[in-house]
Amino acid sequence: MNSSTSEPAVRAQNVFKAFGKRPEEIVRRIKDGADREDVKDLGTAAVIDASFDVQPGEVFVVMGLSGSGKSTLIRMVNGLLPATAGSIEVGGEDIAKLSDRDLRRIRREKVSMVFQHFALLPHRTVGQNAAYALEIQGLNRSDRERRAEEALNMVGLKGWGGSMPDELSGGMRQRVGLARALAAGTEVMLMDEAFSALDPLIRREMQDQLVELQEQLGKTILFITHDLNEAMRLGDRIAMMRDGRTVQVGTSEQILNDPANDYVAQFVQDVDRSRVLTAGAIMEPPVAVLGMEQGPRTAHKLMREHQTNVLAVVDRSKKLHGFVHEAAVAEAVTRGTDTLEGLLQPAPAVHADTPLAELMTQAAEHETGLAVIDDAGRLEGIIARVTLLNALAEPKHEQPMKTEVSR
Repeated sequence: MNSSTSEPAVRAQNVFKAFGKRPEEIVRRIKDGADREDVKDLGTAAVIDASFDVQPGEVFVVMGLSGSGKSTLIRMVNGLLPATAGSIEVGGEDIAKLSDRDLRRIRREKVSMVFQHFALLPHRTVGQNAAYALEIQGLNRSDRERRAEEALNMVGLKGWGGSMPDELSGGMRQRVGLARALAAGTEVMLMDEAFSALDPLIRREMQDQLVELQEQLGKTILFITHDLNEAMRLGDRIAMMRDGRTVQVGTSEQILNDPANDYVAQFVQDVDRSRVLTAGAIMEPPVAVLGMEQGPRTAHKLMREHQTNVLAVVDRSKKLHGFVHEAAVAEAVTRGTDTLEGLLQPAPAVHADTPLAELMTQAAEHETGLAVIDDAGRLEGIIARVTLLNALAEPKHEQPMKTEVSR
């Protein structure tokens, strides 16, 4: 995800969507304190007071069970459904205030959509389907064929442009839908349960494909799913929805480690934490570090002051060179040794994005714990074995629910 402080790619502010004969009355009563059950005689409150920002380059996942309002929400983002109250902006433009002409422009130029059931045109070839959005944009034939071919190559369908959709498997057809969205070149991609119709193996492959493409292209993606593991795997941040409300917005780590209420805590209790949490999420700053130019006496002093039996050794650029241990340091001080020569031990190191599941073997082999480094080898943090074990344990959630929502 881009860390830019620029204007959000998508912004929802206090959004309501009600269906029925008197939607405005539904919203008014809910704002006055009523819940879904109280207004069901008037209609359905599908989305209730939803607010969130999606930053450029972010994968923002809206996750919830059937009836939570997530699909209604994404249809408001591209103007398929008008909001009953509140505002939704795409690239700074309020969808509700746009004319039909400008709304069509937004859909052509800024927002593309990948549907759950492919939505391919059966009488057109794979290449023509991939180029369809470009045809709508008015791009000439040679350019749209070139861009469609590039997009098909990206999703692993090189050479399939002349085939018909019924010649493809379900997974391949979903790749065509993804290629169509990529070829359109829009700033924002909306993905509504895009992989849920696929069998588990193909679904996993499509998730891998999306992760790989996102690393290359840095698209802004609003992804809808009912699958928590999929949400945790794909999302930079996740909005958890229940009964029309967003009950928590946060990173996977925040939702796992600090659920907003009992509902979220129960939802995440069966998640494999070792596959979701990463080294960067649990690392801690080192209590002290030793410079390469410093000697055993300084190391001994730091160990006494900070009550630690091991120190990471770094150079002036913070590049990690190894660890020194208390016993070896004490012996060197006794001998009167002035340098760290012969004292440095190899540093077991991992990167911040390494899943905890991949740390267990290394942590078991090294009592001193693990160092977390960046691509240049600079020290970013330390993971003690006790920290790793605590992170893998399910947190106890004892606080009362912060958001009361009717069933």
